[in-house]
Amino acid sequence: MELSILLLAMASPLLYAATNHIDNILLEKYFKEGGVGTLMMFSALLAALALPILFFIDPSVFSVATEHKLMLAGVGVINTVLLWSYLQALFNDEPTVVIIYYQLVPVLGLILGYLILGETITSLQALAMLIIIVGAIIMSVAIDSDGHLTFRFKTAVYMFIASLCWAAESTFFKVVALEENPVRSFFWEHVSLVAIGILMGLLITHYRKSFLKALRVNATPVLGVNVLNEGLYITGNFIAALVVVVVPVSLTLLMNSFQPLFVLLIGLALTLFFPRLGVEHVSNDRMTQKIIAIALTSVGVLLLGQW
Repeated sequence: MELSILLLAMASPLLYAATNHIDNILLEKYFKEGGVGTLMMFSALLAALALPILFFIDPSVFSVATEHKLMLAGVGVINTVLLWSYLQALFNDEPTVVIIYYQLVPVLGLILGYLILGETITSLQALAMLIIIVGAIIMSVAIDSDGHLTFRFKTAVYMFIASLCWAAESTFFKVVALEENPVRSFFWEHVSLVAIGILMGLLITHYRKSFLKALRVNATPVLGVNVLNEGLYITGNFIAALVVVVVPVSLTLLMNSFQPLFVLLIGLALTLFFPRLGVEHVSNDRMTQKIIAIALTSVGVLLLGQW
């Protein structure tokens, strides 16, 4: 396979990893008081930046059938729940720990296919799912200040919800994209997100006040970093959609499994060179735990792609 295609396949998880750390920086530096809801408003409203670009790519976006618009509105709602759960986990834990749970997405996708669509699960898939779950469990164990073992219950629950939402929204989005096309589907999904952001501002006073305060006090850095973050995320989504049609499924899954590793490497770089921004725990025991969990989940995801 050409090196350029391989690098393209790796670009999406790398961009996603960068946005994970930017989300963390935004929460720590600018939204500690306003919390997750305020950052969600920024992300939802900034989805409007993609609308003119998508319209330019495909001016026929308004020809999407009404029932498909409604389905994509549902995808927008699911994405909002996903974002809320992910940011809640990120608000309480470090990025590498949070992102490792996203490796559960293909596991949940297979389980949903088995329960809802009557699809079969092969022995190899079952083994791969078990390996991924073991990796996630290893990452869920922590040592408190007294040296006692604890379970990251909140992080695990929030990321289980986020992973379930990711598996569900990917399924619904694919149903519409096959009937319409990815660009039209992306357009109406983003319309839904913008509408949700507006409703949050109108209906939830605390979020609206925190949003306006962030603009008033730190308008330039808040807007600049959020626009950069949204741009990286949208680019990652576009590349991911392109990669699906040019590389085998197994390679796509393998490249996606690199996201936790990229998150860890970026976290280490921030900790070493920009310690005020980095939140990665780099003690020997924590690093060993992370490497084992990343290795196990990556192997499991790769095995899932072998069927």
